[in-house]
Amino acid sequence: MSQPVRIRQACAGTRLCSAAMRIVHLCRHAKAADGDPDELRELTPKGVEQARALGRRLATAPDRPAFVLTSPLVRAQQTARIVAEETGAELRVEPLLAPGATLRELQRAVDEVAGPVATVGHQPDCSEIALAVSGRDPGFPPGGVARLELDTG
Repeated sequence: MSQPVRIRQACAGTRLCSAAMRIVHLCRHAKAADGDPDELRELTPKGVEQARALGRRLATAPDRPAFVLTSPLVRAQQTARIVAEETGAELRVEPLLAPGATLRELQRAVDEVAGPVATVGHQPDCSEIALAVSGRDPGFPPGGVARLELDTG
């Protein structure tokens, strides 16, 4: 699993950054088996281990998530359930995080919860969101995570 990447959303123009920043641990689901239909693909044994490692890492983070929001697809829900168990966070299924999610949808999803949050989604969405926030893609292998600071103002 990749190391977490710290990314801060850049302020545009003369606009001042708000002191209100939301910590989002942007996670890609762990390794899933091949198959059809795509929505029902489950984690492999390696994927379960990746999800546990991700959950342990987030459980020891100084900004441990209070909530885990997940895409409705099976592999994402399985990853999120393990992360929530490891961190003690509340788990919620969030349709906005289904494949095709954008930065705007991520922001809408996390606006509904308080405190640091972990989201579990898909590729290439995670890379595209990180790129939109930071101007670079840190890469998202299965079970990968990037720490984002999103301006909530």
